[in-house]
Amino acid sequence: MSGNTFGKIFRVTTFGESHGTAIGVVVDGVPAGMPLNVDEIQHELDRRRPGQSVLTTPRKEKDKVEIISGIFNGKTLGTPICMIVHNVDVDSRPYEEIKTKPRPGQADLVYWLKYGHVDYRGGGRGAARETIGRVAAGAIAKKLLAAHGIEVLGHTVEAAGISVERQPSLEEIRKNVEKNPIRCADLKKAESMKEAILKAAAEGDSTGGIVEVQAIGVPPGLGNPVFEKLDAEIAGAMMSIGSVKAVLIGGGCELARMRGSEANDPITIRGGKIVTETNNAGGILGGISTGMPIVVRIAVKPTPSISKPQRTVDLETMKKTEIKLKGRYDPNICPRIVPVAEAMLSLVLADHMLRSGKIDPDKFKR
Repeated sequence: MSGNTFGKIFRVTTFGESHGTAIGVVVDGVPAGMPLNVDEIQHELDRRRPGQSVLTTPRKEKDKVEIISGIFNGKTLGTPICMIVHNVDVDSRPYEEIKTKPRPGQADLVYWLKYGHVDYRGGGRGAARETIGRVAAGAIAKKLLAAHGIEVLGHTVEAAGISVERQPSLEEIRKNVEKNPIRCADLKKAESMKEAILKAAAEGDSTGGIVEVQAIGVPPGLGNPVFEKLDAEIAGAMMSIGSVKAVLIGGGCELARMRGSEANDPITIRGGKIVTETNNAGGILGGISTGMPIVVRIAVKPTPSISKPQRTVDLETMKKTEIKLKGRYDPNICPRIVPVAEAMLSLVLADHMLRSGKIDPDKFKR
């Protein structure tokens, strides 16, 4: 199976299956000498782990990360950093009953059609648990970016059909997101989202939503014209996250409904810097960062694992059948996708900062 490595200089390779021994990641391209400890990695993993609230799967995994290589005396060596998280609370029994019956909405069917021999337990390599490696790598990328004045923030702006009515400020995002289980910066809307999610879950169903990620302090000049556009690589990174079905940059689809005079961001000077008065472009023009905040929204489909009966086929008998899933599932995946989306945006930006020479690839410098 190919397609397990991401990035050109800041390279990330994830490994492991949902019900296997462990999940892990190898991160290469981190400059030597950057202070890094396991608690910084663990903080980000704790944000995506299961069992955090009634809105996540009750699978009891502490997701304790172990750093195997690449760190010495609390600093990066410039060599590959390998990290693993052992799977502890694994229950594969529910999957034995449906091992030849692909679950609608999951990757089961296409994995069978492409590979034939697959790990059907919990979705195997295609499960959300694979994102542990992304988040662990993203924690390193975040640390590298922060040393160069770049902050990456994510939050839920819609869930179960309930949307925030105004764009929250950066201070609201920083202050409120970790105060509620849906990770919404609007605390009142967060409570409405929670109620709607739990109502659907009580009916054996799931819901989706929209997550926004911003990068503040990104310098102008990241990305290249034509085939290495920054927004193209961000979109690809976000679409690589399971359950993401659309990516919007800046004004997104709203730009299609505007006139050019409304959509174009007027250019001005503020504090001695060239900036735009608005940011409909989402911080990227012609595939190159403008220096304005990079704003990305992703559409997250409802969690496909639900307890309602669903129609499928038995791949052994080639006959139609019906399944009713048993197990532990997220009624809404948005709150756990927030740290994953932050990680993927951080990985793209760290890679481009290195590729552009704005970060020394050999030695860590603030």
